[in-house]
Amino acid sequence: MHIFVINSGSSSLKYQLFQWPHEQPLCRGLIERIGQAEGQLTHSALGPDGQERTLTRTEPIADHRAGLQQALDLLMDPEIGVIQSPNEVAVVGHRAVHGGEEFREPTLVTAAVKAKIRELFALAPLHNPANLLGMEVAEQLFPQARQVAVFDTAFHSTLPPRAYRFALPERLYTEHGLRAYGFHGTSHKFVCDEARRHLGRPEARVITVHLGNGCSMAATEAGRSVDTSMGFGPMNGLVMGTRAGDTDQAVIFHLVEQLGYSLAQVKELLNKESGMLGLTGHTDMRDVTRQLEAGDARARLAYDLYAYRIKKYLGAFLAALNGAEAIVFTGGVGENDARVRRLACENLDFLGIRLDEEQNQRRAPGLRDLSAPGARVPVLVIPTNEELEIARQCAGLVGC
Repeated sequence: MHIFVINSGSSSLKYQLFQWPHEQPLCRGLIERIGQAEGQLTHSALGPDGQERTLTRTEPIADHRAGLQQALDLLMDPEIGVIQSPNEVAVVGHRAVHGGEEFREPTLVTAAVKAKIRELFALAPLHNPANLLGMEVAEQLFPQARQVAVFDTAFHSTLPPRAYRFALPERLYTEHGLRAYGFHGTSHKFVCDEARRHLGRPEARVITVHLGNGCSMAATEAGRSVDTSMGFGPMNGLVMGTRAGDTDQAVIFHLVEQLGYSLAQVKELLNKESGMLGLTGHTDMRDVTRQLEAGDARARLAYDLYAYRIKKYLGAFLAALNGAEAIVFTGGVGENDARVRRLACENLDFLGIRLDEEQNQRRAPGLRDLSAPGARVPVLVIPTNEELEIARQCAGLVGC
């Protein structure tokens, strides 16, 4: 059975095609800068000899439909294609960012489900519209396939009330759903499950640290999320590429009442102009690293602040879990930035956390254990694979 997984962003689209139950994808692709003058498509497919062949195109890609059509054409290409007809795809799995309290499991996409996702646009305005668009386009291109939505918030639906409720009047929760939902759940679930398999301990307490342009952490026990750093929206918690993370609410009042900001300007400031961009002028940690190595004081502060926030949440989640069997770093920064990992984990010897710096600096594919000999809590790097996790959940839903 072929499962095609789509991860739609506002101007990008990732995809993978699996011949289930094999978890090695037959092909994968990334389409970027959709709607811009120079769109880019990168497509890789396994050949009959088992070797991966990659092609890259730079050309205008008008919209998501055009991008998905190009992907479908490549899936069926006479030279590098892996299927002959879209009817060979039995299931199309979609990442959906916000499922509110309604969607706690992978869900078959129906008209009612799409209507509910549309109702949730206000809670994830940058993501849910693109996710829904991907579903609607895929319904047209793969008319025989079952469409399945996998929600990022679903993994955090196991949070206890003490973790997801705010200390606000009851009616704001019961009537308007003001609570912590959590995000990056597909990534947190994938690396949590991989860590438990690696440890051979299904009941393990695992703290997962997802660091990319968006950043979040989760405290998990026996594969269930019990706390997370993000809240009602994806702006809370850690310092991110453009998002401020945890910020004193009084700052918002001061910006509006004393500095003349509108609420729209405050939202733009905290969501798109803050984080590493606000501290250094850059969103990419590789650029910040170059600044740091050149002796830039702003970059030093930014790294310290970024890592210190992770360390604070490590302490909080270790307290919430009464310890942990593993800490996992994942995401583009978590997997590749040794300095962030070192700063976040240093001076935690009393908690049993000690890195082997040689292992921390070494780059290698797959799961890596960075712990020093004798450390009580393993610190792991596990590359995330949201598309594979979505495929697994789709397979579980349709029973294959």
